Amino acid sequence: MWDVARWIRSSRRPPPVGAGGHAEAGRPAVAAARLSALREALAGIGTTLDAATTRTELTRTAVRLAGGAAAVLHRTGDAVGAYEAITGDAALLPDVRWATAVARRTDLPAVGTVRAAGPEHPVAALAAPLTSGDGVYGVLVWARRGAPPRRAEAELLALLAERAASHLRHARTHEQVSRTAGDLQRALLAEPGRPHPNLDVAVRYLPVGHSALVGGDWCEAVRLHFGRTLLVVGDVMGHGLESAVDMSAYRSSLRSVASADLPPHRVLRQLDDFAAKEADRRPATCLLARVDPARGQVTLASAGHLPPALIDGHGATGVLSLPVGPPLGTGLGGYEPVTHRLAPGETLVLFTDGLVERRGEDIDRSLARLAALRFAAGDALDDVLETILGRLDARHAEDDVALLAARPRPRPGTAPAD
Repeated sequence: MWDVARWIRSSRRPPPVGAGGHAEAGRPAVAAARLSALREALAGIGTTLDAATTRTELTRTAVRLAGGAAAVLHRTGDAVGAYEAITGDAALLPDVRWATAVARRTDLPAVGTVRAAGPEHPVAALAAPLTSGDGVYGVLVWARRGAPPRRAEAELLALLAERAASHLRHARTHEQVSRTAGDLQRALLAEPGRPHPNLDVAVRYLPVGHSALVGGDWCEAVRLHFGRTLLVVGDVMGHGLESAVDMSAYRSSLRSVASADLPPHRVLRQLDDFAAKEADRRPATCLLARVDPARGQVTLASAGHLPPALIDGHGATGVLSLPVGPPLGTGLGGYEPVTHRLAPGETLVLFTDGLVERRGEDIDRSLARLAALRFAAGDALDDVLETILGRLDARHAEDDVALLAARPRPRPGTAPAD
């Protein structure tokens, strides 16, 4: 690899001439090597969408190529903070008040220099504003003992600052969209409907990672007539604000259709028809479970979704079988219902695929891992959910996880509904 730092140091020297006087012949190869090294240096900035990481990558690259010390003076609007992402000897950096003044001035060129005179070791400092478009994301401050930076050094540091600013702009946009999508999803998941008093329900939602955008996973509980409750878990394909918005649309449609008290497979059919008529609506998988505690049964229908688990009164877990239709939004229909027994003390668990699926693993093996779980008889629903999330290591899942558990709680004297 061509040494960029050496290139900077030698930028003002004339190119060497060989015995045959062929200086011009070597220039294209030297230029290509320099360009390749520069590209590699720039590629090391903005490797993630995390702003703090980008600032650290910027200062490390600046020090690696130009020596000295570097830091970023973070700026939000008109507010300027302290030095961040310091690399090298922090004592070399100029007083933050000087850098703050540079950050707030608009008449400076892209790069400005100042010499802080010391008794023995003068320090040269350079400030390169981190600007991209109309946004200002701080100032790269670089300093070293000795002579001011050469022109090539100053231009390189300005280029690094420009590259970092572009990535900081993307990181801020990503953060804003993620926050909006997260607020929307948290608002939707905060109140998953109110089941009848004869059914206990608990819900968990875990977004994948810490910086990833939320997806379209959701849960719902809708009261029906005669003490029945419709439980729903769904997963809109993709991540981000668009998926969260589509998730909200599916949920709104579901509440409207469910109010007609249709069988689960007919609810799915109508949801599929609605979604298929909207070209921009993303497909979604969905599982419906109509729980009837008075009859001790649950009727299921699936649109491309994984089957639920059932924990019996002794704590053993099994996966219920059911026919699976196509995802919502395809317009294909073809959903079929199936009814299973659900006795008092038994727990029904609905979930999205992020709970069990692992990259490169067959789905049957993934579901078998869930079915192997055992619980203590009488565990509270919150304890059941925490046990599932912990034993399946869901907090390190590769996708968002939505999890809903329901347990019939019959009231004395309740008569079966017709």
